[in-house]
Amino acid sequence: MAHLITALIVIPIVGALLTSIAPRGYARAIALGFTALSALLAFALWRNFDSSSAGLQMVERQSWIPAIGAEYLVGIDGLSLLLVLLTSIIFPFALLAQRTGRGFCALMLIMQAALYGTFTAQNFVLWFLFYEASLIPSFLLIKIWGGENRDRAATKFFLYTFLGSIAMLLSFLGIYFVRGTFDFAALAGLGKTGLLSGNLRWLAFAGIFLGLAVKVPLFPFHTWLPDAYENAPVGTTMVLTGVLSKMGVYGFVRLLLPLFPNEIRTLAPWLLGLAVCSIVFASLAAWAQSDLKRMMAYLSINHLGYCMLGLFAVTATAVRPAIEIQAALSGVFIQIFNHGITAAALFYFVGLLEERRGARGINDFGGLIQRTPLLCGWMSVAMFSSLGLPGLNGFIGEFLIFKGSFALAAAFTAVAVLGLLITAIVFMRAMQALFSGPLTESCSTFADLLPSEKLVVVPVTLLMFAIGIAPQFLFHIFNTTVIQMTGLFA
Repeated sequence: MAHLITALIVIPIVGALLTSIAPRGYARAIALGFTALSALLAFALWRNFDSSSAGLQMVERQSWIPAIGAEYLVGIDGLSLLLVLLTSIIFPFALLAQRTGRGFCALMLIMQAALYGTFTAQNFVLWFLFYEASLIPSFLLIKIWGGENRDRAATKFFLYTFLGSIAMLLSFLGIYFVRGTFDFAALAGLGKTGLLSGNLRWLAFAGIFLGLAVKVPLFPFHTWLPDAYENAPVGTTMVLTGVLSKMGVYGFVRLLLPLFPNEIRTLAPWLLGLAVCSIVFASLAAWAQSDLKRMMAYLSINHLGYCMLGLFAVTATAVRPAIEIQAALSGVFIQIFNHGITAAALFYFVGLLEERRGARGINDFGGLIQRTPLLCGWMSVAMFSSLGLPGLNGFIGEFLIFKGSFALAAAFTAVAVLGLLITAIVFMRAMQALFSGPLTESCSTFADLLPSEKLVVVPVTLLMFAIGIAPQFLFHIFNTTVIQMTGLFA
């Protein structure tokens, strides 16, 4: 299976080139064809992945820029494979969400290639190039095809993420000048004994932390997200919340925790406080929203806060039972996947409502269950999944995160549980306003789910049930990676 990862990255780029020169009416079909081909390669990676083996697999290594220690080095472990599979699911889903032209489809494919590269690169220079490459199409998609305030939202998105990236780049340059390598595995081997010394280690830590905290986003670096999600076109919003936000969490797992475990342990109470603020404050902000898309944006921050709670909890105490660390890390990994699926589905449903009504305010709807029972039923499943109802995928990750975090950081986790309660209130309020009561006149001509929409909604919803009932097939992917990472903290 040599060069399979490289093919995975290259195929969307080829698709973007062909899409950009294709006749206008064929662009979307070509883009879908290339995303389907990428998905087949991703599942081939899964089939040939040895889940019983720790460490990187299917490694491709070539000399690139020897003078600065840059290599073309790609490979996958359990977490990388999980995110590659998530990317392969979300992009076809997003392209089917709206009718688009050549430019939109080409930019989406370029973003897909950059994400594949980000989740498989194992050298910082290569990883950083892919990481930054995903920002350019994101900015253009919001700027060109976004909503009324797209200029402000796109500029804010670009400035926040670009400045965070510059801070991260400067930190890694400092590490390179001291250690002479950009290789993730080599740097992680030095992390436990101290990657850097003196004030330099704190400066490097701060720069990498800032870049990743903006990308997640973690409170208080989150203010770009509601504007970007609100104004981005539906398909782009699905990718932003489903995959791009996972780049930040992935960076914390791949970079910050292995390279700076001692620094994170020192700051653990403060970092846990930021995670709890992301969970509680974002859910309260969602409660205050009347715009459905903005409400879902704040709930996305809330759910990613659970991931950060689990990651920071594993370093919070001097005595850390391995079983609890494994529970927390397993919860974080599967929550990354589950949140991507569920959040993308929720934004898709909001897009369907906006397409039918021409508006997306909670008060613009009412009594929809009488007119569109299928749409309301399937959307309710996605809401319950996000809420963490047992039997659906959202429950698995949240339960494991709270199980591990309670044993490691009980006080912070107890406060974070308030986020679950507030999230339940937010969704119950939305369901009552949208589905219940008398049918409003503006909704009296709504069409229920169309056959093409069912082809999108039904498979994704069935996946939510499959993960919620029998999640072992996902755990099987990353169990050895979790056990390997536990050695950093236990």
